[in-house]
Amino acid sequence: MKQKGFYAALAAVAVLCMAAQLGSAALPGIFTAAAAFPFEQLGLCLRALSLSGSVGNAAALVLYGAVCLLPASGLLLIRRRRALCPEDALLPVLSAALFPVLYWMINPGLLGQFYGSAEGQPIAKAVLGIIVYSVLLGYVLLRMLRRFFAADLPGMQKCLAALLCALSVLFVCAAFGTCFGELVDSIAALRESNTGSSQGLLRLSYAFLVLRYIVDALPYVLDVLVAHAAFTLLREQAHARYSEAAIAAAGRLSHLCGCALAVSVLTNVVFNLLQLVFFRRLLSINAVAELPLLSAAFVLCVLLLSQYIRENKCLKDENDSFI
Repeated sequence: MKQKGFYAALAAVAVLCMAAQLGSAALPGIFTAAAAFPFEQLGLCLRALSLSGSVGNAAALVLYGAVCLLPASGLLLIRRRRALCPEDALLPVLSAALFPVLYWMINPGLLGQFYGSAEGQPIAKAVLGIIVYSVLLGYVLLRMLRRFFAADLPGMQKCLAALLCALSVLFVCAAFGTCFGELVDSIAALRESNTGSSQGLLRLSYAFLVLRYIVDALPYVLDVLVAHAAFTLLREQAHARYSEAAIAAAGRLSHLCGCALAVSVLTNVVFNLLQLVFFRRLLSINAVAELPLLSAAFVLCVLLLSQYIRENKCLKDENDSFI
C-alpha cells in the first residue's frame, strides 16, 4: 500500500471511530455501545422497516435472513478459489451467531430480562457485539496463521505487511475509539458532578482531561508510525534483502522504536507532574503510573526484528570479506 493511501485509510478509520463515540453521546438511543456497531443500527433499521407495514415486514425478514447468511454463503465463493480449510467452519458459526444477535438488536426490549432492566441494554448490546467480533477476528487470525506457515519468504513478507496494516487499524481504533470514548465519558461525568463549580476551574479540568487523552492515545499513534516504518523495511527487503536502502530503513526503524518508547513513558511522567503542580485547582485527578504494555511489546518486537536484520547484514559482509 502506498504511503498516502495508507494514511488516508487510517484517517477514515479514526473519523469513523470518533463519530461512533460522539454519536453514542449525542444519540444514546441509536449508539449505545461502540462494540454493538453496526449491529445495533442495523437492528433499528430492520425494526423500523418491519413496523412500517406487511410489505415492510416481509422485506425486513428477507433482509434479516440475507444478512445473517452472508458469512456462510461466502463458503461458496471460497470453494471456487481454493480447497476449504478447518477454520472456514467459523463462517457458518458466524452466521449462526448473527441470527440471535440481530434478533435481539431488532427487539432490544427482550434484553431486559437478562440484565434486570432497560438500563442494562447497552451492556447487553456490547456483549452481543463482542461475541460476533470474537468469531470474526478468530477466523481472520487463523487464516493469517495458516498462510504464514505455508508461505515462502516473499509470502511471509506479504503476510507480515498485512499483519502490520491490521495492527495499525487496531491502534487507530484504540486511540480514536476507546481512548476518545473515555474522554467523552470523563467530560460528561465532570460536567454533571460539578454544576455549581467555577467556570475557570472547570475549563482547567477539561484541559487536563484532554491532556490525559493525548497521553493515553499517543503510544498508539506512535505505534502506527512504527508499523509504517516496519512496512517500509519489508518493502525494501522485498526489492533487495541486504541493500543499503534496507539497512538504512532498519536503522531508522530502530531509532523510531527507541523514541516511541521514551516518548510514551516521559509524556505520562510529565502529565503526572503537571497534575501535582495544579493539584489544588483540579476538580478531577487521574494519576496513573502506567507502562503501555501493548505498545511496549509491539515496539520491542519490531526493534528486535530491525536489530536482527542489521546483525545479519554485518555477518554477510564479514563472510563476503573472507571469501
